[in-house]
Amino acid sequence: MKNKWNSIEEKKYIKKYKNNHIPQDLALRIYTTHLLGREKTLVLHGGGNTSLKTTSKNIFNKKIDIMHIKGSGWDMGSIEYPGLPAVELNPLRATLNLKKLNDFDMVNLQRKCLLNSSSPNPSVETLLHAFLPHTYVDHTHASAILSLIDQPNNIKICQDAFGDNVGIVPYVIPGFELAKIAYKVYTQNPKVIGLILLKHGIFTFGNSAKESYDRMIKLVSIAEKKLQKIPNKIITRRALKKNLTIEKKSNLFLPLIRKYLFHKEEDGSYTKWILNIRTNKNIIKYLNHPKLEKFTQRGPITPDHVIRIKPKPLIIDLRKKTGKQIEITIKNNIQKFKSEYKKYFLRNKKYLPNSKESDPNPRLVFIPGFAIIGIGRTLKEASIASDLAECTVDVISKAESFGKFQSINEKEVFKVEYWPLEQDKLKGTIRQPFTGNIVVISGGCGAIGLATAREFLNEGAEVILLENNLLNIKNTPQEIAKNAKIIRCDVTNILDVQKSFEQICLTYGGMDILVSNAGAAWQGNIGTVSDEIIKESFDLNFYAHQYLSQESIKILLTQKTEGVLLYNISKQSVNPGNNFGPYGIPKASTLFLMRQYTLEYGKYGIRANGVNADRIRSGIVTDKMITSRAMSRGVSKKKYMSDNLLEKEVLAEDVAKGFVALAKAKKTTGDVLTIDGGNIAAALR
Repeated sequence: MKNKWNSIEEKKYIKKYKNNHIPQDLALRIYTTHLLGREKTLVLHGGGNTSLKTTSKNIFNKKIDIMHIKGSGWDMGSIEYPGLPAVELNPLRATLNLKKLNDFDMVNLQRKCLLNSSSPNPSVETLLHAFLPHTYVDHTHASAILSLIDQPNNIKICQDAFGDNVGIVPYVIPGFELAKIAYKVYTQNPKVIGLILLKHGIFTFGNSAKESYDRMIKLVSIAEKKLQKIPNKIITRRALKKNLTIEKKSNLFLPLIRKYLFHKEEDGSYTKWILNIRTNKNIIKYLNHPKLEKFTQRGPITPDHVIRIKPKPLIIDLRKKTGKQIEITIKNNIQKFKSEYKKYFLRNKKYLPNSKESDPNPRLVFIPGFAIIGIGRTLKEASIASDLAECTVDVISKAESFGKFQSINEKEVFKVEYWPLEQDKLKGTIRQPFTGNIVVISGGCGAIGLATAREFLNEGAEVILLENNLLNIKNTPQEIAKNAKIIRCDVTNILDVQKSFEQICLTYGGMDILVSNAGAAWQGNIGTVSDEIIKESFDLNFYAHQYLSQESIKILLTQKTEGVLLYNISKQSVNPGNNFGPYGIPKASTLFLMRQYTLEYGKYGIRANGVNADRIRSGIVTDKMITSRAMSRGVSKKKYMSDNLLEKEVLAEDVAKGFVALAKAKKTTGDVLTIDGGNIAAALR
C-alpha cells in the first residue's frame, strides 16, 4: 500500500486550519484521517475511527486532558472539525477500574464528557482509544488485514506475518469489554505498533500523526505482500463470461426484483426500494464461481457491515431461466430469504430480548453472470451496500485463496446487527413522501424540468432527467447534477427512449413516476402552415409523450405497485391562440392521451394527470418572446407576464409544485390542474 503522506499537503492543512483557529495537532489529525478515509481498501462508509489526545482549559481556566474522537457514523474521508468532538479524558480512563459497564452507562458517560453538549455521539470505540496511552490512534477495517484474520487459524497467521509488532485481540463486540481486553493485550507488550482485532480490523498508534499513519500503512502492506504470494483462485480462474442473455432481459427482471421487495402498507401505499447494479470482470468471475453459495453464506467480513448488508446476500441464479420461470424464480428466492431471515431473528432474539425485527428484505442480491445488486431506501443506501459488496468480493476471494474464509458466528452477527448502538446509525434516514420512488422527467434540464427535479428531490425521490439539449445539460445547477442522473435522450426517437429506459432500469431497477414535460412551441397560420412544421410539433408535443408513456407502462405493469403518469399539457390544449395551432393541436391530443391512459390503466392503480400552465419563463416562453408579445400589446414585460385574474406572474416552481401535488393525490386521476394565475377562457369547467 502506498504511503500518501505529503509534506506539502501537511503544511497546507496546518495553514488552512490555523486560519480557522484550529491547532496544528488537530489539523494533522484531520489530515491523516482524510488519508485513511479516502483509501477504500482501508475504510468504507463510516467504518473506522481516529483520535487525538491533547489538553484544553475548562470554564474554570483549569488545564485538563482531552481527546478528540471521531463522531459515530461520520465519514473519515470528508470529516471536518465538528466530526471530531472533544471529550474529557480522565473520567473515561477511570472506567478501567470498573469490572462492568453496560452500553447505556458507557454512552451516557461519553456524552457527559463532551466539552460541547451539542456534539455528535463519540464513537462506540471511544474507551479503547482512551485507554491506549498514545497521542494519535488510528483504526481501520483494512481489506488485506481482514483476509488474513477471517480464518480459522488467524492467530498463527498473524504471528507469522507480524511477529512481535502487534498484539492480537480476540473477537469481542465493540464497547467496554473490548476496550479492557485490548488494553490488557497492549500492556503485555507496550512496544507493539498496532493491535489486530480478530474478525474486526486493526489499530495503530504513535506520538505523531505521521507515526501512527505510517504504522498503519506498514502493517497493511505486510498483509498485502503475504496475500500476493498466493494466487487468487476465485477471481483469476477461468470463469464463464458475462451472460449477455441475462443482461438483455435486465429491464424486465430488475423491476420484478423491486416488485417482490415492495411492501403494501395499511393505507394502500407501497414501501419502495432502490436498486444499485454493480458489475465488472472480477465481480462476474466471483459470481460465476461454483462454490459461490458456500463462501458467501458464512457471514460478513467485519461485523460493522452487517447493519448495511444484513448477515448474508441473496443469490438468484437466472442463467437457465426463461419466460415465466424468471419471475417465479425471483419471487420464490426473495420469499425464501424473507422467511429465513424471520427464523434467524426468532432464533437469536433471546440474546437481545427487547429488539424489534427490521424488515426482512435482503440488502444484496447476487445474480451469477450479471451483477451484484445493492438495495436501499435511497440510492445512497443502495450504493453503500454495493460498495461493501465489492469490498467483500476482494476480501473473501483472497481469504478463500489463502485458506478458508470464516466470519463470526451467527449469535455474534445478530448481537451486532441488533445492537442499539449500531441501530442508531440507521435512524438518520427517515422515509419522506417519495423515498424509494424513481421519478423520470423529460425536458429535465429546462426551467420547468429543473424546478420539478428540485421539488421531487426535496420530497426524497430519486430523479432522472431526460434531456437532449447539450447546453441545458452543461448548465444544470450543481446541486441538481450531483443528486440526479442525467441521460441524453431525444424523446422524439422511440429507439432512443427505449435505450434510455433500459439505462434507467440498469441504474435504479425501475421507475415509479413519469413527468412528461418536454415540449416546444411551433407557430404558424393553421391554413397555410407546412406539413413539416405540423409533423415536428406532433413528434415532440404528442408522440414523445406516447413513447415515454409506453415505456413507463411496461415497467409499472411489471412492478405492479401502481404508478403515476404526469403531463405538461399547456393551456393551448383548451384555449387556442392565434398562430399557435401547430403547438396547440398536438397538446390537445396529449390531453386526450392522458385521459386514455386514465381510462385503460386505472384498474392497475396507475394514475394519469396533467398540468395546464400558461406564460411560464422557459425554453418556450423566452425573454425574446416575452419582449415581442409585450410590445405588440403595448404593455410592460412585467404586466404581460402577470396578465391574469390574480395579477401575479406564474413561475416554473409553481408548475413543479403542481406536479408534486398531483403525484401525491392518491385518489385523483384524469385530472387537469390549471396553473395560470386565472384565465377563465382556459378553464375546463
